Amino acid sequence: MEAIEKVYAYLNETHTYYLATDEGGQPRVRPFGTALVYEGKLYIQTGKVKPVSKQLAANPKAEICACKGASWLRVTGELVEDDRREVKEAMLEKMPSLKSMYSPDDGNMQMLYFRNATATFSSFTEAPETVTF
Repeated sequence: MEAIEKVYAYLNETHTYYLATDEGGQPRVRPFGTALVYEGKLYIQTGKVKPVSKQLAANPKAEICACKGASWLRVTGELVEDDRREVKEAMLEKMPSLKSMYSPDDGNMQMLYFRNATATFSSFTEAPETVTF
């Protein structure tokens, strides 16, 4: 399985991950549930009106963490905005519950993909496995 597909499968199994950003030197962490692989890139989604969007505009370096049983996944990299309508539509198709809050043309829906990402799969019983994409 390709590195990005392995990360995506883990995120889909956990349903929730935690995104960490920086706000003027103060870490900010919040739960997320959006994940999509599109054209070989791992995307997340948020709203442009949210503080997380402003934090990532100021500093695109971010990290996500997801847990499953006695294992966890951390993905570190830069989040890059992709404002194309087709990637927004793909996220809404995958997660129709978002349609009550977002649309591809609302000026608020923001798609971000990981660039220069490193993912580490860890557990209490096995050596960590690190992949990049």
